[in-house]
Amino acid sequence: MEIKKYIKNNSSALKSSVQKGGVSTTLFFNNTTNRFEKNKELSNIKSPKKSTSSFSKMFSNFKSSSFFKMTLKEQTFFIKRLSFLLKAGIPILESLTMIREQTRQKGLITILDTVINDVSSGHNLSTSLGKFHKIFGDFSINIISFGESAGILSDNLTYLAEELKKKNALQKKVKGAFVYPAVVTFATLGITGFLMVYLFPKILPVFSSLHMTLPLSTRIIMAFSDFLIHHGLELVLGIVIFILVFIFTLKKVKIFRFYFDKLLMKIPMIGEVIKHYNLANTTRTIGLLLKSGVTFGETLEITTRVSGNLVYKREFEAMSEAVNRGERISVYLAKNRNLFPEVLTQIISVGERSGNLSNSFIYLSELYESEVEEFTKNISNLIEPALMIFMGVLVGFIAISIITPIYSITQNLHG
Repeated sequence: MEIKKYIKNNSSALKSSVQKGGVSTTLFFNNTTNRFEKNKELSNIKSPKKSTSSFSKMFSNFKSSSFFKMTLKEQTFFIKRLSFLLKAGIPILESLTMIREQTRQKGLITILDTVINDVSSGHNLSTSLGKFHKIFGDFSINIISFGESAGILSDNLTYLAEELKKKNALQKKVKGAFVYPAVVTFATLGITGFLMVYLFPKILPVFSSLHMTLPLSTRIIMAFSDFLIHHGLELVLGIVIFILVFIFTLKKVKIFRFYFDKLLMKIPMIGEVIKHYNLANTTRTIGLLLKSGVTFGETLEITTRVSGNLVYKREFEAMSEAVNRGERISVYLAKNRNLFPEVLTQIISVGERSGNLSNSFIYLSELYESEVEEFTKNISNLIEPALMIFMGVLVGFIAISIITPIYSITQNLHG
């Protein structure tokens, strides 16, 4: 493997790259180990306060796991560093200690302190990271667990780092694609609100003093402007409360989340992106787990747990049951062409016959990632005309509402 050759040929360079302030790697490791042993001795001396320190540690772990979040980029950086250090021949305990010494984030320091303490006590890395399940997730923990049991931890960490990196890049592309439309929409609504609340009320007294029948568009704008002036704060508060309740319900009520996900997938254009995004994530997850040596049954269970879309989560649960009954996965996929396109079923069928499912799933993930990437590049061109029409209609309606009565006044004056 290319990465093994790279590590073997550059192990001395890797060791020298972790030098600190001109101190050699060996001396740094010795100092780090000595410091770690001193900390253990100090913790033994303070044994009379064991119950208090245990409670403090438990509270600290709870606080970290509950409130501290690691982004995919931060997780990738942590796992990548650990993988390089292990491939360079550095023991896992010393590798973790080195990363701990170079870390400045308080939450991550708490996690590393717990992991270092567990590993030094003989626990597996995956078991210790399992305490922070909400941060690292089932997928990462299972990849690390199998790597430990099979003796290929450094390789699995490399695979995992690459997977998290690609997942993070895909998320950024999808989110970035909708930034421009969102900014334009909010800017348009903001300008409209400004005109309704601050500009239009200054013209209203002129129209009212004429005692003439105003056009329908002007009367609509006047009524809306009056409503915003007198009930604008209540409207904003109501919208904020609605959004908060909606988000809370979306997170806590699964059946609501399920139908919301289903509704999104039926929206033209957006629904296709959601499908391709979920298929890219799930196929890469399955492919990587199979490549790492995890059994297919366990792979489907893990994929089900890490799937964020409840529609696909339900499908993978049913798929797992079908596979456990002895049904071929391609046969099950062929039953639901709406969620699983025909090309996906065909490639997986080929993978089943050739006995190389992992490569088939990884190929599919790259295929759907490229489609999502293509969409994100073109989304501005696709949405921009609709946004321009929306802005033109809104601004034009306001302009007509103001200009029409002014034109009527000038006509009467000339008459």
